Amino acid sequence: MTTPMKEGSAAVQARRVLVLNSGSSSVKYQLLDMEDRSRLAIGLIERIGEETSRLLHTSLTGGAATRERTGRIADHEAALKAAAEELAADGLGLDSPELASIGHRVVHGGLRFTEPTVITDEVLAEIERLVPVAPLHNPANIIGIRTAQALRPDLPQVAVFDTAFHTTMPEYAARYAIDVETADAHRIRRYGFHGTSHAYVSRKAAELLGRTPEEVNVIVLHLGNGASASAVAGGRCVETSMGLTPLEGLVMGTRSGDIDPAVTFHLKRVAGMSVDEIDVLLNKRSGLVGLCGDNDMREIRRRIDEGDERAALAFDIYVHRLKKYIGAYSAVLGRVDAVVFTAGVGENSAPVREAAIAGLEEFGLAVDAGLNVVRSGEPRLISPDYARVAVAVVPTDEELEIADQTFALVERLGRTAQPGQAEPLGQVDN
Repeated sequence: MTTPMKEGSAAVQARRVLVLNSGSSSVKYQLLDMEDRSRLAIGLIERIGEETSRLLHTSLTGGAATRERTGRIADHEAALKAAAEELAADGLGLDSPELASIGHRVVHGGLRFTEPTVITDEVLAEIERLVPVAPLHNPANIIGIRTAQALRPDLPQVAVFDTAFHTTMPEYAARYAIDVETADAHRIRRYGFHGTSHAYVSRKAAELLGRTPEEVNVIVLHLGNGASASAVAGGRCVETSMGLTPLEGLVMGTRSGDIDPAVTFHLKRVAGMSVDEIDVLLNKRSGLVGLCGDNDMREIRRRIDEGDERAALAFDIYVHRLKKYIGAYSAVLGRVDAVVFTAGVGENSAPVREAAIAGLEEFGLAVDAGLNVVRSGEPRLISPDYARVAVAVVPTDEELEIADQTFALVERLGRTAQPGQAEPLGQVDN
């Protein structure tokens, strides 16, 4: 696959992918060279639309060097243009013939998108149609896509969906037990999120065990400020903890996770809270921050060491929910080959890993105390040799997963995969 340079010059192979993750007030980006899957640059633009906007850009060519910009960045278009300027300053501009594609993280793809998909007008319209089930995420993803399309209208752009990995869940796992007609009319079902992380980590866990993904059953615990669990059988997700939205499931930094739905009715009737107020309570003022005022596990552990009872209770609730999901997913899978911790808390908090596995010896699980406290950026086992089920730490890499999926699709379709021309892949009727 090649991209022509200016007339009269030699053609150069296009093997770079720009990964964009557009949030409501932020943009994260990474430029990768798929020849060796190395990073050329990474960046973060935050507080978009505020006077205190900030851009952090790190060039990784010829040694790491970070630059910072502060001051108002008005909108996502201005943010992406600023990112393009920083990349150009490093000789990595978006006009480079070496740029093969732009890969976009899109949070919600519903049931229609089960694979990475070249973005056409039809695809973009469908992502927009899913806004009611992802009001906090899909609108920002759409803005990022449209802005990138305006900057490089000639370039194939690809959507990689958080929900795609979980579309293999059987209907009995994905359906809520509510009236079917109502559920179907309003797309109410369990979709799951963090799919790129669960896909990447489950595959890496199989490699760590010296086996293929098809040979192993894995429980993945993605523990960051947002947290989710998945049961992966033979490389396919069969159950996950997040549902219609990212609110369901584990205790998170600011989200409640599983809760009796009647709590919402009770708060409306008895406390007089509006639907929007309850939404803010459950998504932004619950979880660890609601329990103890902190959502940083390091700070919570420090407070526990000082005898803080609220922090200790928050930690115990967090770990208790993890144990419930490990047990439940062990039953779903029938045979478990590995329990894998990933993301910020999962990769860095030895006390969380130790506490989550403690008492599960009858499940074949154990943690080696010495291995558990070792800090490393590499995938590693932390279970003793005698344990029937491996316990592992596998650093996630969602950007690399998005780049891999994006580049594989564009390579498959070739340079004919121009916006508006290629048939999007991985679609089923909704």
